[in-house]
Amino acid sequence: MSDWSLRDKACIVGVGTTDYGAFPETDAYGLGALAFRHAIEDAGLAYEDIDGLIVNRIPSYERFAEIARINPRYCLLTESHGRFSGVSLNLAAQALATGEANYVALVYGNDGRSAAAKYGGRPGLWSPWGFTSPGATHAMMFRRHMIEFGTTSEDLAHISVAFRSHAVLNPTAVRRDPITVADHQASRYICDPLHLLDYCQINDGGVAWIMTTPDRAKDLAKKPVYLGGYARQDGFTHASIPSTDFWYPALQSVASEIYPRAGIDRADVDGLMIYDNFTPTVLFSLEGMGFCGQGEGGAFVRDGRLQLDHGVLPTNTSGGHLSESYMQGWALITEAVRQLRGECGDRQIPDCEVIQYICATNIALSAILHN
Repeated sequence: MSDWSLRDKACIVGVGTTDYGAFPETDAYGLGALAFRHAIEDAGLAYEDIDGLIVNRIPSYERFAEIARINPRYCLLTESHGRFSGVSLNLAAQALATGEANYVALVYGNDGRSAAAKYGGRPGLWSPWGFTSPGATHAMMFRRHMIEFGTTSEDLAHISVAFRSHAVLNPTAVRRDPITVADHQASRYICDPLHLLDYCQINDGGVAWIMTTPDRAKDLAKKPVYLGGYARQDGFTHASIPSTDFWYPALQSVASEIYPRAGIDRADVDGLMIYDNFTPTVLFSLEGMGFCGQGEGGAFVRDGRLQLDHGVLPTNTSGGHLSESYMQGWALITEAVRQLRGECGDRQIPDCEVIQYICATNIALSAILHN
C-alpha cells in the first residue's frame, strides 16, 4: 500500500541538543530537560503549549513531565532501541493528525557513557548463539557480505573517512580529528573483521524535537520541516541471530513504499541520514534502499560519493554516530532538520530540499523530511 494519509500532516518546528561527552554530574532526565529547553526556545513556544510528550531512554515520562513542569494529555515512553527514534517520529505524527495533541515534545536523554553502559560481554539477547554484543552480530553479517560479494574492510574505511570529514566541520562532534583509510585499517580490531573506527561513539547527551500541525506552524519562529513520508517493515522471525539477508527484503519493502508515499523519486533525495551504529549498516542501508545493487555497496562508497565535497549523495553530514555521537538516530534527524533549514554552515548541503532517514535493523524503516 503506497497511500499514506499522514503525508505533510505533521512537521518539526523546534530542535534542541546538548553537548556530547561525559557528564557524570547529571543523568538522562537532566540531559533531556536541557535539550527540551533548547527545542522550546528554538520553536518560540512556551512550556505550557506542550500537550503531548514522547520520551526515549528516559526512565519515566511522568517524572520527566514533573521536572519539565508540563501537564500533557498524550504521553508515551518508547523502547530504548535506536530504531525507535524513527518510530517515535511517526507516533507523534499520528497523535497530531488525530487531534490527540497539538504540540508534541519528543525528548531523548542518554547518560550511557557516565553510567558505564555495556553493550556486550554478558548474557543477553544473542547469548544462546554465542553472541554477546551488537558488534559481534554486525561483524558476522559483514563477514558473510565479504564472502558473498567480495566487499573489503577497506570499503568500510571510506565510510568512516567520509563521516569524519563532516565531523571536522561540526563543532559539537566528539571526534573531529581527520582520519585516512590507512588510519582506519591500522586501528585495532574490536571484533574481526570490524575495527575500532567501524564502531559508534558512546556518549552522554540529549536531543529534543517539537512537532505540530502545519496550520499551527505558520506563525512560529522557524520554518517548519515536514514529515512527507514514512514506511516500516519488521523482521522478527530470526531476530535473535545475525541477519543472513542483511535486512535486504525488509529494506526493499520499505523502499517500495517510502518514495510513493512521499510523492518523490529516489533521485529527488538531496542527502541521507543513515543509522550508523557500525559501518556495515551503511552498506546494508544503501543496498536495501536501492541506491546501488545488492553486493555493490563497497564499490558505491569507494569514490567518496557520501562526502559533502563530492556533492553526489552527502550522508551523515554531522559526522553521524561514528564521529558526532551515538544518539541512536535522534541527532541524525535533528541534523536533517537543520540541513533543510539551511543552518549547517560549512557542512551545508547546497539547495537542500529533501532528506531521507534510513534505519536498517530488525525494524527497518525510513522517513522523508522536506522543507
